[in-house]
Amino acid sequence: MRSLPVFFMNCFLACCLAWASIAYALAEDAACEQTGATHIWISPLNPKTGEPVKIMAVSTDGPVTALALVDNQGRRTALQSHRRGGPPWSLLSELEEAGEGQYRIEASRDGKLSACHQFTASESNPQGRAKEWNLATEAFYSAWIEALFGAPPEENLSFTSLEPVLRNAGRNFLHNYLGLSEDNKLPLTPDCADLPYTLRAYFAWKVGLPVAFRACGRGSAKTPPRCGVPTIMTEFTRGISSQSSFTKFSRQLVNAVHSGSARTGLDDEVTDLYPVALNRETLWPGTVYADPYGHILVVAEWVPQTEDRPGMLLAVDAQPDNSVTRKRVWEGTLLFANTANAGPGFKVFRPLIQTAAGKWRVLANDELTDHPEFTAFSLEQDQLTPDDFYAKLAKLINPAGFDPIQAYEATLAALVEQIETRVTSVNNGEAYFRKNPRSVIPMPSGAAIFQTIGPWEDYSTPSRDMRLIIAISVLTGLPEKILRHPELFILGSQSPAQAKAQIEQHHAQRILEDSIRYTRSDGSTWELSVADVLARKPAFEMAYNPNDCAEIRWGAQPDTEEYITCRRHAPAEQRAKMTQYQTWFRETRRPVQ
Repeated sequence: MRSLPVFFMNCFLACCLAWASIAYALAEDAACEQTGATHIWISPLNPKTGEPVKIMAVSTDGPVTALALVDNQGRRTALQSHRRGGPPWSLLSELEEAGEGQYRIEASRDGKLSACHQFTASESNPQGRAKEWNLATEAFYSAWIEALFGAPPEENLSFTSLEPVLRNAGRNFLHNYLGLSEDNKLPLTPDCADLPYTLRAYFAWKVGLPVAFRACGRGSAKTPPRCGVPTIMTEFTRGISSQSSFTKFSRQLVNAVHSGSARTGLDDEVTDLYPVALNRETLWPGTVYADPYGHILVVAEWVPQTEDRPGMLLAVDAQPDNSVTRKRVWEGTLLFANTANAGPGFKVFRPLIQTAAGKWRVLANDELTDHPEFTAFSLEQDQLTPDDFYAKLAKLINPAGFDPIQAYEATLAALVEQIETRVTSVNNGEAYFRKNPRSVIPMPSGAAIFQTIGPWEDYSTPSRDMRLIIAISVLTGLPEKILRHPELFILGSQSPAQAKAQIEQHHAQRILEDSIRYTRSDGSTWELSVADVLARKPAFEMAYNPNDCAEIRWGAQPDTEEYITCRRHAPAEQRAKMTQYQTWFRETRRPVQ
């Protein structure tokens, strides 16, 4: 009988330990609520035993420095991770295989816990989705865009369309996020204006968020485009939607949006996008840039300036042939002008908030002036001249200033990249005519040459050639820019005039050293130095017609060895129209559509 007290004492201690474990677990659960500036996301949404799990920690108040995994036995493992961005900052990692059981992921900064997330790997593990736009989901969207188009900055990143990007599980954090193999054979081939909308809608579909778009006009010579009431898609918030449901919506979306959707007036609030301040804290990846002539880019990544390498701002765009390319942002790719018929500049999607069960509305400009969850509405860009705009953007990309030679080399590299992209575009047209040797692509009239449908849209290059003409002017105008904006350059003991002379001498040598190759009509290649391309700037005013042979499109002159292989010419009536429109290119002034 003397052993009974010991028995009861052991039971009491066991109960205490059990309650202590429960209390500790509850405390862990409470501590794991993600309410701070760092959030952890996993993919797929409901991990299965034996399958990989991707992890992304995203922070809005500073870098996350480490990720760790705690398994259901309490064992803690540091995870190898890849760091991106800032702001927002992100860390990405992956579990090659998740065993059955409960897991806890911890994100920390300099040894201090920033956020945690718990999940269970099993065959049945229903987790909730985000369901509302806020600072955390906007940061997740930004980090997702950055990872989607991530690659070393010197890499030429180009895809035939958006489809291979989204079907790449290594790039796309949300690949098979719903566990339905929903990315297999997903038909997504957006063009220029469709790209930002398609990316936003895809993300909303996966994460469970509402998304909106408006039908807009194209504006006039004196007024920017105006839009109607928003179409708000809420189906994604009500549960997991199938691929067919998203495909149906995406077709509705791309049939409605066009370049005018992004060129709306900066002070207009009946819009899908609104302007933001020109600073590093607001221009996150995913930000849209709308130029006044209709081209649209999506910010992909900021590459910080170092002692050995200039900074870069990288963006992606889609072309009429549906190709998607990442490129450097500079004056040759990012056109800014003060015009009465467009609101150009950096913009973000107007957010939606829930007002009642199943009811949503978009926020107005005054509500976005000082909202804690969303980027503030700003008319700063409306007050800038083009020269001031480019100077401020250059300072954001390279806050420590540019060595003049370094600045020249970066500009030259960007121009060569642009020329090489045009090589691909011209080659695409040549491939079309090899399959259709007797066809003639109809040429639209007037401003429609910049945007139409069918083979002309796929294979002509008027927009690209106008940007190339501008890019050539930017490179050759760099010496004068040093005089106008010496504050952007590290001149040392040099005067601006001395630096200008140095760059002019450097330019004369470098344009003879770099070159590109294009394919002539007979399949042979022809080499053009950058000096050749610069000298042919006037020829690019009438080189966009795919009915002309490649030699003409690269500015070859009759009675030359280069031209002798040309076998195809645009009809005389098309040449007459091109002569009429040549002024637009000479003045780099795209007409209103």
